[in-house]
Amino acid sequence: MQSAHKPGSITKPAVAAIRRYLGFLGHKSFWKRTALVAAAFLIVMTGTMYGIALWYQHKQAGKPYDLGVTFIPSYASYLGVEPHETLDAIISDLGVRQFRFTSYWNQIEPTRGTYDFSTLDWQMAAAEKAGASVSLAIGLRQPRWPECHAPDWIDTSMPTPNWQPALEKYMQAVIERYKDSPSISSYQLENEFFNTFGDCKNFDRARLSDELALVHRLDPAHPVIISRSNNYAGLPVREPLPDIHGISLYRRVYSPWVKGYFNYPFPSWYYAFLAGAQQITSGKPSVIHELQAEPWPKNGQGITDTSLEEQNKTFNATQLQTNVDFAKQTGIRHIDMWGAEYWYYRWQVLGDKSAWTTAQTIFKP
Repeated sequence: MQSAHKPGSITKPAVAAIRRYLGFLGHKSFWKRTALVAAAFLIVMTGTMYGIALWYQHKQAGKPYDLGVTFIPSYASYLGVEPHETLDAIISDLGVRQFRFTSYWNQIEPTRGTYDFSTLDWQMAAAEKAGASVSLAIGLRQPRWPECHAPDWIDTSMPTPNWQPALEKYMQAVIERYKDSPSISSYQLENEFFNTFGDCKNFDRARLSDELALVHRLDPAHPVIISRSNNYAGLPVREPLPDIHGISLYRRVYSPWVKGYFNYPFPSWYYAFLAGAQQITSGKPSVIHELQAEPWPKNGQGITDTSLEEQNKTFNATQLQTNVDFAKQTGIRHIDMWGAEYWYYRWQVLGDKSAWTTAQTIFKP
């Protein structure tokens, strides 16, 4: 029996196959075009970021560096070194003249309405005597674990109106006590406010705005720093916007996600881009308020429970110099290092003076 179709004609299955093939080509072409567009966008974006970074670095060239450290007495005590002695050595032996101090709420107001400024008073007195500048951390969230330092009589898991008035009253007491000190250069409000790391329960942007307005009202003479989270990508564009933007810069840490030690891959020009873009979009300067200058132990382990060999996997004297050199390459001139108490502990308790000796070189006039 003869075929029903004419010679040279195409059967329906063949037509369907051709259509499927043409569809495949079209589908393939679509993804190819998408990939090309994405690659072009990535190239343009990276080029723009790099251009802004170069502009910022050039703009900053020739300006002096302002190098400082964070100092926290309770951390020195935890490490087993005497706080007064440690701060004195940082000032007299290293020659540090720029500090970030803390004003932990639970230490200053352990009982409602009763203030104890003794710990911060002697630090401020030491800074004033040395002619040093101080950026004073204020608010609920401040540097070092557990990040949020609420007193026992406050429950920050409750609705904000239940405790925000008490927080602001304590902040007012701190500001009014120290705002006329010749050493005060700025305030750092709520360290890395939106970073979920730590024992914190409230990330209310409206509260942060209220606190910023409070600080400006109580002391309009000194600028306020608000810091982004560790190596945070992007630019703060929503209120509240500070007078100065703070950037954390960590280079080598322990990561639970990779279950091992991890190097942040960002080049120095990435941080120059962040500072430059911030300058362009807001007209506000940036500072490195926390440069890694101590180990990052694995699994949240304390430094005193970590062997020196393990500590060296994320930090040693060579890494200190490398991190400072890297920070300087960003073009950002104000750099506060994180770990001065540790350098003294490493020398006095562990018998290794290498980090301290390197710091002497770094802070040498």
